Amino acid sequence: MSKINIKKHIPNTLTCLNLVCGCFSILSALNGNLTLAAVWIVAAAIFDFCDGLSARLLKVTSDIGKELDSLSDVVSFGVAPTMIVYKWMRICFLQLTPASQTAFSSFLIYTVFLVPALSAVRLARFNIDTKQTVNFIGMPTPANALFLGFIPAAAEYVSILNNYWVVLCFSLFFAVLLVSPINMISLKFKNFKFTPMNIARYVILLVGIVLFLIFKLGAFPLIIFGYLLVSIFYHTLTNLEVI
Repeated sequence: MSKINIKKHIPNTLTCLNLVCGCFSILSALNGNLTLAAVWIVAAAIFDFCDGLSARLLKVTSDIGKELDSLSDVVSFGVAPTMIVYKWMRICFLQLTPASQTAFSSFLIYTVFLVPALSAVRLARFNIDTKQTVNFIGMPTPANALFLGFIPAAAEYVSILNNYWVVLCFSLFFAVLLVSPINMISLKFKNFKFTPMNIARYVILLVGIVLFLIFKLGAFPLIIFGYLLVSIFYHTLTNLEVI
């Protein structure tokens, strides 16, 4: 009996570790260590993947696990990346010309907190939506978090990410993507055959590996942006019945 009880708690334990990693990410961001904060988001994403996988393998899915997963994701993939972007925009704001450092432009920094709000909406929709079993509708919260969380790391290679206004626009754009009707490819393989959907997945993974080898941690925003483009391209061709 004890073994059965332990088995039931494994997925939820992993989900809680996801949440703890999100908390550590926020703490690191508040302490000014934005790289470590972003790495904690990666750790959270790994636990987020493992909790669902373990639940399916152990056949111990539950309603409480689903709700706990969403609550953890709001912290790890909503609040945590927002804190990183907020701190980064504060740094970028100081690089603006004195004439541009107005009260209004300073206030705009706070609009990035749309990210956790819309992340919560996106996760709530996902919990009651039966149409997202194969693909996602809107940008998945982990992908959004990896894009935003690693903007400071990518800024070393992509100079425009040092620009206050560019980072602001990207933050708001990706916040809107969370609740957009855009179909996004799910990277969960049911088989490894060379179907059109799997080919799109292989392209995303291959490009991601290449970019990571070149740009290291700074590759994540580029990978997620590529993921967005491939998803749009694939579903455009699908709607046109080209593939």
